[in-house]
Amino acid sequence: MFRSILTTVFALGLLGAPPITAQTVERVHGGDTFVAEPTVSQTFAAERNVFAVGNVITAKGSANGDVYLLGFDVDQGTTVGGDLLATGMTVALGAPIAGDVTATGFSVRNSGNAPIGGNAFLIGNTVTIDGPVSGALTGFGQNVVLNAQIDGDAWLVGEDISFGPDAVIAGQLVYSAEDQISVPERVISPDRVRFEKLQPPQVASRIREEWRDYPVFPAFMSMFALFLVSLAFFVALAAIFQTFLPKQLNRMQAAIQARPGQIFLLGVIGLSMLFGMVPIIALTVFGLPLVPIVLLAIVAVWTLGYALGAYAIAQRFLLAFGGKVEPTNLIRLVAFAGVLIVVAVLNFIPFLGWIANYALVLLGIGAMTGAVFNRILGNPGLALDVDMNPIDT
Repeated sequence: MFRSILTTVFALGLLGAPPITAQTVERVHGGDTFVAEPTVSQTFAAERNVFAVGNVITAKGSANGDVYLLGFDVDQGTTVGGDLLATGMTVALGAPIAGDVTATGFSVRNSGNAPIGGNAFLIGNTVTIDGPVSGALTGFGQNVVLNAQIDGDAWLVGEDISFGPDAVIAGQLVYSAEDQISVPERVISPDRVRFEKLQPPQVASRIREEWRDYPVFPAFMSMFALFLVSLAFFVALAAIFQTFLPKQLNRMQAAIQARPGQIFLLGVIGLSMLFGMVPIIALTVFGLPLVPIVLLAIVAVWTLGYALGAYAIAQRFLLAFGGKVEPTNLIRLVAFAGVLIVVAVLNFIPFLGWIANYALVLLGIGAMTGAVFNRILGNPGLALDVDMNPIDT
């Protein structure tokens, strides 16, 4: 699905399509219909799939295949023969969809005229289900209102969950809220309802709660195994960089040790630039499908920054405790693993653990940002005074 959207965007770009704010872009290719304009108001008769991008989208007609809508205000009135993906600030579904539906927005609603033939995944601040769902329903939101028949199972997560007069669930209901609510028997029999308390994720309290009930040892072991896998991943990552990029790695970790304050600020700048790319790319409209790629890049840089920051702190600890100036790679990795374990333990301390982790990330990203700036701008080299003595810069 996501690959199809990327293909659409790049195809329009290669065809020399001007910015979406300039004029309408519409093309039919291989039975698929592509539309991009500031205001999309169109009645489709698509043989296959429909791709529409715009600020305001009002779609009618029919499509035999899938429909993909990306906009600010999305009014979906197209009869869909396949699946539907709709993303916007507000998303309103007003026509039948034969397949699955994935809809995300601040406000998401399917009307009674929009039965869903497959599964439905709806996420938003306010999620309203007025149309029947033949498959399973997943609804995430702050306010979730169910007022339709669900033939499959339902999973509802929200601070406020309510049921209208037409709500009926034929399968199982799992709901998560801050407090248990009364689910009317006309909606579903009590024996098919399971409540899961919604609360902020707190690892320490979660572990304590699980240890009160038996059997919970596998859950704890799963968390411990996940920690071991993460530790092995970061140690392997450090070993790879030590092997293939030793000079660059040493240069960046030395920069963190020599100028931690400056590197920290560079980390703030670098991270701000990365996050700032998201709205900038999204404003081009054609770049909307590229936003997930930028988010993946942020995750990758965040991970590398965390590893680099911990690696630099580990080398600093080695020197502080009388280690060699040039320790072996094995000693470096052992110290690196030790710092990761200490930081993991700090996560059980509220706020302090977050500060420690975030500081490591900013230090690592700052070192990478400095390396990129030096690569682009060049390094002027050693500065000398009039007596040809080095100046500490």
